[in-house]
Amino acid sequence: MRCVFINIRCKPGHSYKVAEQIVLREVHSELYSTSGPFDLLLKLYIPEDADVGKFINDNLLDIPHIERTETTLTFKAF
Repeated sequence: MRCVFINIRCKPGHSYKVAEQIVLREVHSELYSTSGPFDLLLKLYIPEDADVGKFINDNLLDIPHIERTETTLTFKAF
Protein backbone atom coordinates (compact mmCIF):
# COMPACT_ATOMS: atom_id res chain seq x y z
CA MET A 1 0.00 0.00 0.00
CA ARG A 2 1.16 3.51 -0.82
CA CYS A 3 0.57 6.26 1.78
CA VAL A 4 -0.75 9.52 0.32
CA PHE A 5 -1.72 12.78 2.03
CA ILE A 6 -4.31 15.05 0.42
CA ASN A 7 -4.96 18.63 1.50
CA ILE A 8 -8.51 19.66 0.69
CA ARG A 9 -9.92 23.16 0.34
CA CYS A 10 -13.69 23.29 0.55
CA LYS A 11 -16.13 25.96 -0.51
CA PRO A 12 -16.81 28.25 2.46
CA GLY A 13 -19.13 26.69 5.02
CA HIS A 14 -18.97 23.18 3.56
CA SER A 15 -15.97 21.50 5.24
CA TYR A 16 -18.12 19.43 7.61
CA LYS A 17 -20.31 18.25 4.73
CA VAL A 18 -17.25 17.25 2.72
CA ALA A 19 -15.74 15.45 5.73
CA GLU A 20 -18.99 13.53 6.28
CA GLN A 21 -18.98 12.37 2.65
CA ILE A 22 -15.35 11.21 2.91
CA VAL A 23 -16.11 9.25 6.09
CA LEU A 24 -19.09 7.55 4.44
CA ARG A 25 -16.89 6.31 1.59
CA GLU A 26 -14.52 4.57 4.03
CA VAL A 27 -11.42 5.13 1.88
CA HIS A 28 -9.39 7.07 4.44
CA SER A 29 -7.02 6.12 7.19
CA GLU A 30 -7.19 9.48 8.98
CA LEU A 31 -9.04 12.76 8.37
CA TYR A 32 -8.31 16.03 10.14
CA SER A 33 -9.73 19.53 10.17
CA THR A 34 -6.84 21.96 9.70
CA SER A 35 -6.02 25.66 9.78
CA GLY A 36 -4.30 27.53 6.97
CA PRO A 37 -4.93 27.47 3.23
CA PHE A 38 -6.67 24.06 3.35
CA ASP A 39 -9.62 22.89 5.44
CA LEU A 40 -9.03 19.15 5.67
CA LEU A 41 -6.04 16.81 5.68
CA LEU A 42 -6.73 13.28 4.46
CA LYS A 43 -4.38 10.34 4.88
CA LEU A 44 -5.12 7.29 2.78
CA TYR A 45 -3.45 4.17 1.52
CA ILE A 46 -3.65 3.34 -2.16
CA PRO A 47 -2.95 -0.18 -3.46
CA GLU A 48 0.48 -0.46 -5.08
CA ASP A 49 -0.98 -1.54 -8.41
CA ALA A 50 -3.54 1.30 -8.54
CA ASP A 51 -3.11 4.51 -10.52
CA VAL A 52 -2.90 7.28 -7.89
CA GLY A 53 -4.64 9.94 -9.95
CA LYS A 54 -7.46 7.65 -11.02
CA PHE A 55 -7.95 6.34 -7.47
CA ILE A 56 -8.26 9.91 -6.13
CA ASN A 57 -10.56 10.97 -8.98
CA ASP A 58 -12.81 7.95 -8.58
CA ASN A 59 -13.01 7.99 -4.77
CA LEU A 60 -12.76 11.63 -3.75
CA LEU A 61 -13.00 14.37 -6.35
CA ASP A 62 -16.64 13.84 -7.21
CA ILE A 63 -17.66 14.96 -3.71
CA PRO A 64 -19.58 18.25 -3.96
CA HIS A 65 -18.05 21.44 -2.54
CA ILE A 66 -14.39 20.44 -2.92
CA GLU A 67 -12.73 23.50 -4.35
CA ARG A 68 -9.07 22.40 -4.60
CA THR A 69 -6.77 19.58 -3.54
CA GLU A 70 -3.04 19.13 -3.14
CA THR A 71 -1.65 15.60 -3.05
CA THR A 72 1.63 14.61 -1.39
CA LEU A 73 3.07 11.24 -2.27
CA THR A 74 5.24 9.48 0.31
CA PHE A 75 8.27 7.29 -0.30
CA LYS A 76 9.73 6.01 2.99
CA ALA A 77 8.73 6.13 6.64
CA PHE A 78 11.51 6.69 9.18
